[in-house]
This record gives sequence, structure tokens and C-alpha cells, in this order.
Amino acid sequence: MKKTTGFDRDTTRQWHPATQAVRGGTWRSEHGETSEALFLTSGYTYDDAETVAARFAGEAEGMTYSRLQNPTVAMLEERIALMEGAEACRVQATGMAAMTTALLCQLSAGDHIVAAKAAFGSCRWLVDQLCPRFGIETTVIDGRDNDAWEKAVKSNTKVFFFETPANPTMDIVDMKHVCGIARAHGITTVVDNAFATSVLQRPLDFGADVVAYSATKLMEGQGRVLAGAVCGSEKFINDVLLPFQRNTGPNLSPFNAWVVLKGLETLDLRARRQSDNALEVGRFVEKRVPKMLHPGLASHPQHNLAMSQMEACGPIFSFILEGREQAMALLNALELVDISNNIGDSRSLCCHPASTTHYSVSAEARADMGVEEGMLRINIGLEDPRDIIADLDRALTRVGL
Repeated sequence: MKKTTGFDRDTTRQWHPATQAVRGGTWRSEHGETSEALFLTSGYTYDDAETVAARFAGEAEGMTYSRLQNPTVAMLEERIALMEGAEACRVQATGMAAMTTALLCQLSAGDHIVAAKAAFGSCRWLVDQLCPRFGIETTVIDGRDNDAWEKAVKSNTKVFFFETPANPTMDIVDMKHVCGIARAHGITTVVDNAFATSVLQRPLDFGADVVAYSATKLMEGQGRVLAGAVCGSEKFINDVLLPFQRNTGPNLSPFNAWVVLKGLETLDLRARRQSDNALEVGRFVEKRVPKMLHPGLASHPQHNLAMSQMEACGPIFSFILEGREQAMALLNALELVDISNNIGDSRSLCCHPASTTHYSVSAEARADMGVEEGMLRINIGLEDPRDIIADLDRALTRVGL
């Protein structure tokens, strides 16, 4: 299959992100299809033995096996890289496959990783449980504390790993400062950008080396398929990450890649509209709950930092009630908003992190990162915010708030 769109890579890099999200990375066959083609194939055939030998040796371009290359998957990778401002991208089967690949492809026994303590439960499991099993030393710090990053550096530190905003505490990391420390020490910075995507925040612009995603979330945006992605320099992606992915196989299926491609076409519109909705709903909820965690609101202690790094606040925020019993009661009182642990969906969703997304994290670690028993995390969707507010109003009233 040839790239017959008529646009070379230099041209597509000059487009604005919204255009890249719709047009970037598009390949067309001789049929001239408008929508990206879906290539459901595991392998490929060749005109002669010499051709396949040259492809496997890296001496000729072309597909060899869908664990390594697939036209639909390749289109998604090119599009995400363009939107991120990265030289290259590789997609994976899930967001956690992306996080695992981004870390383990570059870490070995005897290395050291510094990670922010506020993180998605499975990301903390990677740091707290998986890495130590392979002899990788880990240090967990308060990512909001700029000095803590410098103090945690050792002679064997290889990676800084953090989310911003963090899940579900909405902690913000000063990317320019932390990435500057990393560069000064020759450390690779890996940033989980799933809460914002490149539409609202581009970590590479602040000095990050690697950006990882659960594309299941805002990128796909409608709760249909799982996907992950890792972006970085061509050297990192091709020389460091690809050998790991090629031989361990956490690959994304062509169908799931195609669904995410369709999601990216509306990502800019959805992310901005959901951010606006989240601000409107957040202003209402803030007046009714004991504690609000929303980086888009002036009450957030890192509001100014968040807005200096993000174009908009994103669709997700958290708030804290009196305890688990009240939090569960509020969830059960919701009618329009669904109880679900997904985020980035076009539907409004709410969950209790301590019993779901962070259940695998020890109670001590949850307390340390600020995941309280009364915490609820909500994803504001594309519904009319007045209807979301009405639903939350009923539920809050029912639990005595």
C-alpha cells in the first residue's frame, strides 16, 4: 500500500493540530477511499523470496508481520506523533501496555526510577511491585515538590515517571522544572498525558522525552475499545522501545487502531467542550462538597501552574465527601451520571477510586497519595451541563449536602 494522499511529512507537520487530527497520517490505496482503510490481516505475501529477505533485514520498506507493522496501525501512529509534536510513535494494546513498555524497554536490574506518588493504581503497581521484582530500584516522591525530584536523584537514576494532572488527586507537576532536572542528569522523563492529550497539553514542549497514553480514554472518547501509545524521538522509539515491543508483543489490533483514528477526528472538539462542561459543573459542585480537586478552578492550589501548562482543564475532577458511606450513597443516588471507572468518555461517569481504580494499592499508599475513602472522581461528558448539574444536585441533596 502506498501513501497516495499527496502530502509529505514536512507538509503535515506544518498543519495545526485540529487539521492533523483529521488528515494526518492518512494513507490511501488505489481505490482512493476517503475514510482510512481497515486492514484485518496478520501477515503479508511477497512477490519473491529476495523481497521478503530484504524487508526482514531492514534493507527494503514494506510490511512483514502485523506484530511489527500494519497499514491501519501505522496510520494511527503517524497521526498521534504529528499531534504530539513527536518524531515517532508506537501504539500498544492498552494504556497499561504502553506504560509498561515505556518503562521496561529502558530499565534493567540495578537501575533506579523516581516516580510521583499520585498516580493511577496500576501505574503505582508497576513502580511499587513489578519493577522491584526485576531488581529495579524505585523511589516515590510528592511530584508537586520540585525539590524532591532533585533530592531523589542517584547515580543510577534512569527514569522520572509522572502523570499531570494525576489520577485521581489532580496533582500538577511542574514539567519545565522537573524535565530540566532530568536533562541535567541524563535522565529520561516519561509523562502520562492521558488526562489531557496533546489537544490540551504537550509535555514534549516542556522538555519531556517520552509521552505515554491510555488512548482508551479521551483519544478514543466513546468507551468502545482499549488502546495505548508511546511517543518520543525516532531513536528512542526505534532503537529502545521497538525491540522490546517487537519481541514481547503488546500490539494494538488493526480494528482498535481504526476506531481510535475515528475518535481522533473529533478529539479537539470533545476535549474542549468537555473541559468547558467540567468547569461549569465543577463550579456548582464546589459550593456543595467539603473539598474540591479541580485544576481549572481558582481554589486548586496549583491552578496557575496547571493553566500555564494546559490550554484547558480537561473533563475530569475529584471531590471529597465525609467518608466511604456517603460517597457510595451519592453514587447510588445518581440517575443520569453512570457509575463507571472509565474516563475521557463522551458520557458522564463517576467512581469511587479507593474501591476501584486504586483498590490494588495498599491502604497506606492510598492515604499517602491523598486517595481518601470519601473521594469521588467524575468524568464530565458531552451532555448538557445543566442536566448533569440537576442530577448531581438531586444526589447531593439525598446524601445531606
